[in-house]
Amino acid sequence: MSMQKPAAAKYRPFPPVVLPDRRWPEARLSRAPIWMSTDLRDGNQALFEPMNVEKKLRLFDLLCAIGIKEIEVAFPSASQLEFDFVRRLIEEDRIPAGVTIEVLTQAREPLIRRTFEAIRGARRAIVHVYNATSETFRDMVFGMSKTEVKRLAVDAVALIRDCAAAMPETGIVLEYSPETFTATELEFALEVCDQVTETWGATPENKVILNLPTTVEMATPNIYADQIEWMHRHLARREAVILSLHPHNDRGTGVAAAELGLMAGADRVEGCLFGNGERTGNADLVTLALNLYTQGVDPGLDFSDLPAIVRVAEACTQLPVHPRHPYAGDLVFTAFSGSHQDAIRKGFSARKSGAAAGFWNVPYLAIDPADIGRNYDALIRVNSQSGKGGIAFLLETEYGLALPRRLLLEFSGIVQRHMDTQGGEMRPADLWRIFAASYLNPENATLVYRAHQLFETQGGQGIRLSLEARGQKRVLEGVGNGPIDAAVNALRQAGMLAQVESYEERAITLAASAETATDGLQSAQACAFMEVRLEGQGSARYGVGIDANIVTASLKALLGGLERALSDEIR
Repeated sequence: MSMQKPAAAKYRPFPPVVLPDRRWPEARLSRAPIWMSTDLRDGNQALFEPMNVEKKLRLFDLLCAIGIKEIEVAFPSASQLEFDFVRRLIEEDRIPAGVTIEVLTQAREPLIRRTFEAIRGARRAIVHVYNATSETFRDMVFGMSKTEVKRLAVDAVALIRDCAAAMPETGIVLEYSPETFTATELEFALEVCDQVTETWGATPENKVILNLPTTVEMATPNIYADQIEWMHRHLARREAVILSLHPHNDRGTGVAAAELGLMAGADRVEGCLFGNGERTGNADLVTLALNLYTQGVDPGLDFSDLPAIVRVAEACTQLPVHPRHPYAGDLVFTAFSGSHQDAIRKGFSARKSGAAAGFWNVPYLAIDPADIGRNYDALIRVNSQSGKGGIAFLLETEYGLALPRRLLLEFSGIVQRHMDTQGGEMRPADLWRIFAASYLNPENATLVYRAHQLFETQGGQGIRLSLEARGQKRVLEGVGNGPIDAAVNALRQAGMLAQVESYEERAITLAASAETATDGLQSAQACAFMEVRLEGQGSARYGVGIDANIVTASLKALLGGLERALSDEIR
């Protein structure tokens, strides 16, 4: 196949900023910025399927729990769904004390007035208005002069000022963005921003947020830092301004641009969890915050259970977090290379012996996994590269069983411990026997599935679950919106407070060569994987169920996960 070479000559380098005495290269980040999450607006607009109200509420609660104090919740004039979401937050008193919601609007009178209708009754709200200021947008998109673009911004701010005065019960903060800032002449961007702060009447007690976005990332991060420092040093009312960044990631350097922009004098960063956002995304707030953390700076955000945050974000956005994503990926703390494994092992040995006490310093690990809710089980794993067999490859090719990523990490630790004690080569049949003994037929199990019966109720579905608990046969009954929910409620009545964190089901089709070595496993069966946590306690544990009937498989998985969670509690 022949490929035509791209014509690089059609592009031109971005012009440098004249700033010979730039100061940001010598700066150090010593404090956290003001964090603003735009997951529910910019992030939501970037999804294949935008979040419904329930998912937005769940993600909003997560952002509050993390400790983010400013959250852009909607573009309320864009749709009734967005408007209704803002109203629900306010009318149901869902906004915690100390958290300020932010709403976005274009610089158009009907949209601004509709936005104020949405936030009526809020304790405090940031009204974020924007218009594009770059030459390309002035000429190609809007056909407006510089004077007209500036007038559009000033008139919008004046209207927001008047609407705010008519709504004294709500503390209104103005945020203005010269959209396409990075492609705007700096002198003109400064002129517009200064007119905005003058029109608003900005003071140190009534500050304006000036947000300078890389609407499209057009140059290397140092250019953005130069642009930010130039504005920081030339703004007419700098003491009355919160200087904000909104980096996009078109060049893949959104995080770097944010960090250099903060060094250049910015006070605030807008972004999304795990970098979600339009095109290639926004600045990744998780990576930014944990980068600060690894430099000894408290980011003021709680990522102590990052795996749980990942699960909620994935469930709400339907976007997977890449296994190699910084800090958050399932595989970022996993070493497959033998030399890496050896170095990590020696680093932990040195810390245990006291030879490496003090600051964190373990080879290949920029952060202690325990600080973000990860354990050490997955650091050193068996795989085909190490000569001990690839667990995922063998289970899938020999037994038709594709494990979820987190279960694979968990099971790899079990296999590793087995090989550490038994030695020798791990054959596929040996691997299956360990899996079955760990998840399907564990010795001395205190919870064993016996049977179930489903029945319909007026409010959903009921279940009679027959099980053996600590040697005693019991029949439990519960009602829910489905079999699993009903079973969880049945167990709850017996004092077993199970909470399902994730659930997957897959079909198993066995290769002919494997069917004689699977302890009774037959082809074309259903397999259920369930992460179960004891409510308010410990880590989630996996249960696995295999049966011709998917409901039966799910119930076995539920009891298996609960069994392992209870065992952890006892230990």
